[in-house]
Amino acid sequence: MIKVCVADNNPMIHQGIKTFLKDSVDFDVVDYVSSLEDLHELLEKKVIHLVIFDVELEGLNSIRDVKILIKDFPNSKFFVYSNVSESLYANNAIKVGVRGYLEKNKTLREFGTALKSVSLGNVYMSDEAKKYERNLGKNTTRLHKKLSAREIEVLKYLADGKKNKEIATTLGLDEKTISTYKLRLLHKLQVTNLIDLINKAKTFELV
Repeated sequence: MIKVCVADNNPMIHQGIKTFLKDSVDFDVVDYVSSLEDLHELLEKKVIHLVIFDVELEGLNSIRDVKILIKDFPNSKFFVYSNVSESLYANNAIKVGVRGYLEKNKTLREFGTALKSVSLGNVYMSDEAKKYERNLGKNTTRLHKKLSAREIEVLKYLADGKKNKEIATTLGLDEKTISTYKLRLLHKLQVTNLIDLINKAKTFELV
């Protein structure tokens, strides 16, 4: 039996996955955590074969955090289940060792297929993510690695023309926090204003 831990900010996701897998002969959801710190503590104490986690998990700020997590716990497999678009994050996640990536808007059938594939030792990506990966250039890939999942999400909303206050309301964050993300994006993409930021993001297919 494959022991599963769900690491997600939303307890309903844990309950939903547990319910979905309750009759499975292959998977057993044995634990739930809501932060990167708690996940580290759990993996140090228990044998967990598969971690289903959201890249927006509290305390997880960049792809480097994911890489460190995988390096620290080589006996566990890591599978991303997130609202963050596959086209924005799956490529980098797979490259650092994540065994699968699936958006939460996909069907339960595909979720089950993905888990089964990962449990058999395969790497799972949807057809859409694979197509996007083939189209990525080297410069785009490097930029993706610099940005956290939240930064990419904020960048997408900025590109859609949303103001800081609107983005803050949508994401449930403080407006000052959005301003901080915007400053980080300007620095990481090496531009000085919002127009150039969005243009560069579009040029490198970040949004």
